[in-house]
Amino acid sequence: MDTTKHRSTEGFLPTTRAEMDVRGWKQCDFVYVSGDAYVDHPSFGTAIIARLLEANGYKVGIIAQPDWRDPASVTILGEPRLGFLVSAGNMDSMVNHYTVAKRRRSKDYYSPGGKMGLRPDHAVVVYGNLIRRTYKHTPIILGGIEASLRRLAHYDYWSDSLKRSVLLDSGADLISYGMGEHSIVEIADALNSGIEVRDLTFIQGTTYRARSIDQCVDPVILPTWDEIKESKEAYARSFGEQYRNLNPFLSHPLVEEYPHGVYIVQNPPSTPLTSEEFDQVYELPYMRTWHPSYDEAGGIPALAEVKFSLTINRGCLGDCAFCSLNFHQGRIIQTRSDESILAEAKLMTHDPDFKGYIHDVGGPTAQFRLPACAKQLKAGACTDRRCLSPKPCKALRVTHKSYLKLLRKLREVPGVKKVFVRSGIRFDYALLDPDHTFIKELAKHHTSGQLRLAPEHVSPEVLNVMGKPGNDVYKAFCREFAQASRAAGKEQYVLPYLMSSHPGSTMKVAVELAEFCRDLGYNPEQVSDFYPTPSTISTCIYYTGLDPRTMKRVYCPTDPHEKAMQRALIQYRDPKNRKLVLEALHRAHREDLIGYGPKCLVRPEKDEGKQRRRKR
Repeated sequence: MDTTKHRSTEGFLPTTRAEMDVRGWKQCDFVYVSGDAYVDHPSFGTAIIARLLEANGYKVGIIAQPDWRDPASVTILGEPRLGFLVSAGNMDSMVNHYTVAKRRRSKDYYSPGGKMGLRPDHAVVVYGNLIRRTYKHTPIILGGIEASLRRLAHYDYWSDSLKRSVLLDSGADLISYGMGEHSIVEIADALNSGIEVRDLTFIQGTTYRARSIDQCVDPVILPTWDEIKESKEAYARSFGEQYRNLNPFLSHPLVEEYPHGVYIVQNPPSTPLTSEEFDQVYELPYMRTWHPSYDEAGGIPALAEVKFSLTINRGCLGDCAFCSLNFHQGRIIQTRSDESILAEAKLMTHDPDFKGYIHDVGGPTAQFRLPACAKQLKAGACTDRRCLSPKPCKALRVTHKSYLKLLRKLREVPGVKKVFVRSGIRFDYALLDPDHTFIKELAKHHTSGQLRLAPEHVSPEVLNVMGKPGNDVYKAFCREFAQASRAAGKEQYVLPYLMSSHPGSTMKVAVELAEFCRDLGYNPEQVSDFYPTPSTISTCIYYTGLDPRTMKRVYCPTDPHEKAMQRALIQYRDPKNRKLVLEALHRAHREDLIGYGPKCLVRPEKDEGKQRRRKR
């Protein structure tokens, strides 16, 4: 974007009193406090919620990245008439700040110029308390990924401890969890009608505090805070109940009791958006760029990844154990209409920065365009089985016709040179379709040299815990893709995304993953070490050693040195990892992989001294 000219703030939601004055506002209905810089684009949660409220007649102001050390920073727009909305931003603030090794990151892609340090750790808690210091009685509603996944007691990897619901620690009144479009409008309308925030106990997709649970209909009583603090087994049982109550049609309210007669109550999730509602959300009058106040800093780096991408769906029927999507977006696939998506694509072509390339067409998983089965839109996803693993459900609907039709239409939009697919491809779903036209067109039209896939691992022990397909399925897809690429006259490769140290990964199976890389001739530059983030099955296993779905014990590497060895095995060719690889192979009793043969990973330890002498 050309930042040499000063851009007007006209069209953006107000971020200062002066911008409120231009609109003739004396007071906002809602003030949205966000840990991200203000980017008015539908890939940013702040923009969606604020624009949706605006479309429903509410005045919304934005305070982006206030100085959490200064209470006055949250007062710049004055007291809102109905309440404060608080979000950490598009990412959990702790994931945003720290690597899996708990080292501080050097760049924040959601801040001006990528500058780090403009938001606090545990942002929703800090912002909530900051607001409450000045505004004692104004409603505070938390939302976004951080609040959503910390709505009940949760394991916090960075402190290696359980933490209470953020509702208690933040001083807020309510959490709008999940994507929030339905619940936030219901909250706004209820507050606007004069209902006190303490009486908002009836809205799906919300979590609230209470002194009594008499209002709850047929609740599920979770283990108390005192019980889960004392027993990891109790926490695993609690998490299992949460996992089984994610169905918006059949779930029960969940009740978690804390000392002194305080209850946290989670209502069932919001119902999915209809296609018409989904379209409306993405057709709101976004400016589709960052606020002009960031021009001098060079803008917001995160926008570059999504500005020319198209979000076409939500939800994921994959239900991977390490992913929080089930707890945030759910398993029911929601889709936009072709007409809405094409209109957005045509809008892109008028942007002066558009070079003819649509970077992605997808969502959590690219090719899911239908609910998994006919019953899901009426009864939700099954609580006792997964759609794709360990074996595909017999009721699963598999087709790529709708997705292919959309991709073909996008390729024909004037001004579009190339349409890429970079969202996750569920390769097992692609192979289940008896018509492999999707794989052929993916290779011919929508890949440029490399296709990134996420087999994650090769060991059945780990893949079963993850909920991922077997390695034979991954290999079969790679063969199909290679054949399709050759038929298209293109030399293209599949790059696997691999994860070390996931629950179920013993040193033995970590060695198997290294052998897979060896046989593939693949030397990954980056390896993902399992990151225990809030509200995932895998994180619960990491903390408790128990799979909350079955209450069976699962081995999980938690020692930093063991995790380092497992990661080093995948990158065994790197000389810096040699000692760790040797130690790992000895520990796994795989000395057969130490030597000079073609299958060996490293040479014997004695060679190290010889090599040093030769160098001298």
